[in-house]
Amino acid sequence: MTLNLAPNFSEAGKRYFREFSPGDDFYEALIDTHRDLSDEQSALLNAKLILLLANHIGEIAILRCALQLAREDV
Repeated sequence: MTLNLAPNFSEAGKRYFREFSPGDDFYEALIDTHRDLSDEQSALLNAKLILLLANHIGEIAILRCALQLAREDV
């Protein structure tokens, strides 16, 4: 399995008229989740979210690939 870099957002039972709309919905939810948090709280939320999603993905090779791509140009 390889890391999927194509837009892959969806919501069961919801129809979208534009391909980017589900990604916009996620971005809005992410921003709302960070609203009114301090910088330290935001960093903690991000760390917890990364670990939760990494556990959901579970495949170490995919996670290593994602880590490598995320670190590029940083």
